[in-house]
Parts: sequence; C-alpha cells; structure tokens
Amino acid sequence: MTDLQRIKIALEALISLGAAKNQEEVGKLLGYSNKSSFSHVLNGKVNLPADFVDRLCALSTAINKDWIKYGIGNILKNNDDADADYNGKNDNSYINTSFAGVSHKNYTLPLISAETMIEYNSGNKEITDLNAVKFLIPTFKDSDYLMTVTGSSMYPNYNNGDIVACKHLSPDTFFQWNKVYVVNTEQGVLVKRICKSDNDDFVTVVSDNKDYAPFELPKSKVLSIAIVTGVIRLE
Repeated sequence: MTDLQRIKIALEALISLGAAKNQEEVGKLLGYSNKSSFSHVLNGKVNLPADFVDRLCALSTAINKDWIKYGIGNILKNNDDADADYNGKNDNSYINTSFAGVSHKNYTLPLISAETMIEYNSGNKEITDLNAVKFLIPTFKDSDYLMTVTGSSMYPNYNNGDIVACKHLSPDTFFQWNKVYVVNTEQGVLVKRICKSDNDDFVTVVSDNKDYAPFELPKSKVLSIAIVTGVIRLE
C-alpha cells in the first residue's frame, strides 16, 4: 500500500471520527484554500509537503502517524495511547473522548486480495485471519472486509486503486438490481454492477465503463457475493 493510499484511509477515519464533515473541510483545516489544490496533493500531481502527515495527525491524536508513514500498527491508536497524547491544544482533539467508549474491534476490517477471497470461498482460509492487514474505519462498521479495485472497467465511479468496503452475503441471497457487487466466479473475482437478465437463471454483469460490453453470467457459476457498501478514493 502506498503512502497516498494510507493517507486516503486516514482522511476517511478523520471524517468518521468527526474531525471534519468531508474531505474538502479536511483540506481547509490543513490550510488549503480550495478543493482543487488539496486534490492535486492527494492525487500525486504535486509533491506531498514534508509536514503534511504531521499536520494531518494534528487534527486528531487518535491517528497513528507511524501507520501513515511506515505502515506500522493500525490507522488508529488504542484508546489509552490517544488519551495520553491529549493536550487540549487542538480544537478537534475532543473527538478522542467521543470515540473512547467505542470498541475498536467492531470497526476492524481486513484488507484482502482477490486470491484470499477465492481461498476463503473454497474453505481454505478465513478472511479475518491474523495474516490479513486490518483497518479501523467506523464509517464501514456494517461491512466485513475491504478490497482494492484493479483495472478500469468500473471507471469513472470506481477507479483503479480505490478501496471498496464489502458486506458478505449468502450465495442464495436475492440481488438488488443495478447495485455494485464483488462476485467470485470460477474465472476470478469481479467488481461489477449486477442487473436483471431476461433469463431467470442468469444475471447481467455490467461495467460502468462503456468500453466494456455487458455479459450474461449463470447464477450457478456464482461462488460467493458481497455487496459494495462504500468506497475510499482520492478525489
């Protein structure tokens, strides 16, 4: 995972914790006068300022700076550490106390690969095993795991490198037509929009990118499904 991807997750965590209402407001708190200049930094169009991570972490003492910089530990410190760091100097530091009564494990989601999902559905691996990298993202508390989008078939709504939150569903569940799902098939894992087919034994698999033609998939070939409940992206 790149530094910018970790920063992207940290932004989502800050919003979830109440440090800001949205990404644009985070930018303003960091000193960016407009949304465009902040987006250029997040998209790598301009170099990341040397003190960017320090300023980001100053918005909440709950954010783990070592995780953002080096991938060490987790996105949020434990509550004891956060309380110990509280100094009252930042107006947004109050969010630590508002989060103190919440169990972190309720929001911990493993970031899994397509290969891990295939192993999980063949009975060889648990998606929540100790080897999976886990993240604390309160916004997605009703989800089961995270996956990274690869390819451009779902552009512009889902970009290569975006991280989607997924809620695992029973294979025999009914589809909510036109919703985006992670579908595990014999030929691999697909992140696609699922639409109703004229044939009740099939579903129509649709890409948001119009350069990719829709196709029919037999329901019997669906090994497992998860509905996409949210996305973390760089604007």
